Amino acid sequence: GNLELPTAVNITWSSINFKTILQWQPKPSGYFYTVEIHGQTSDTKKKCILTAETECDVTDVLRNVKETYTAHILSVTSSGMDNFEEPPFAVSEKFTPYNQTILGKPEIQNYTQKGSKLNVVFEDPLTPYTFPNGSFQSIRDIFQHDLEYKLYYWKDQSSGKKDATTKSHKFEVSIDSTKNYCFYIQGIIPSRRENRNGQESMVLCTSVGRGILDEYGAEVFIIIAVIAIAVITLAVVLSVILCKRKKAKAAKEKEPLNGV
Repeated sequence: GNLELPTAVNITWSSINFKTILQWQPKPSGYFYTVEIHGQTSDTKKKCILTAETECDVTDVLRNVKETYTAHILSVTSSGMDNFEEPPFAVSEKFTPYNQTILGKPEIQNYTQKGSKLNVVFEDPLTPYTFPNGSFQSIRDIFQHDLEYKLYYWKDQSSGKKDATTKSHKFEVSIDSTKNYCFYIQGIIPSRRENRNGQESMVLCTSVGRGILDEYGAEVFIIIAVIAIAVITLAVVLSVILCKRKKAKAAKEKEPLNGV
């Protein structure tokens, strides 16, 4: 009976900061799946035994992050695991966490713009793996010198980007002290062929000495100036008209007196 069971298709690895989820199709009906993780040098480990789901968190069995793994997704009946016959299964692509996990978003702790310097301090993303004392390892703890970060920064309301690179937790770059700047950070593994660039942090902007002109742009000031000139011109014209009318009225009032 097992040999007639459907096998998994569209098997994919999804991994961010070493948290790794295995996904596949289709939803089982009348049978279950069991996942086996096979390493090149490590023992086979079973996960998500007799599951009716189509995904499995395999993070804890991929602790040797430089090992290359394949997943066997077995299609079994509830009693099928006890049979001597090997159940039908599908095999995933190879997966090496160290080379293929995606770097998550760095978290910006604080930033300052003082004079012609922009300073940015940030934290490494954490992984699900822990030290013996229970604290979580960061991606820097695993990648060490293979990890670097890039800061992309640009003048607010401008499209021209500059960048800087660091292996530490902070950036200090020279900027135009009269302008505000926007920026984001991205982790990078230069030694990788694929997935070199990590996820981008949120974009933040400085607001030091920000004037109304920076906020709204020169176009708004031109419009305001045109309106102001129009109002002044209208006021002058009205004043002249009113003045002329007063003089004309005064002249008419004097005419009968001159005739006496």
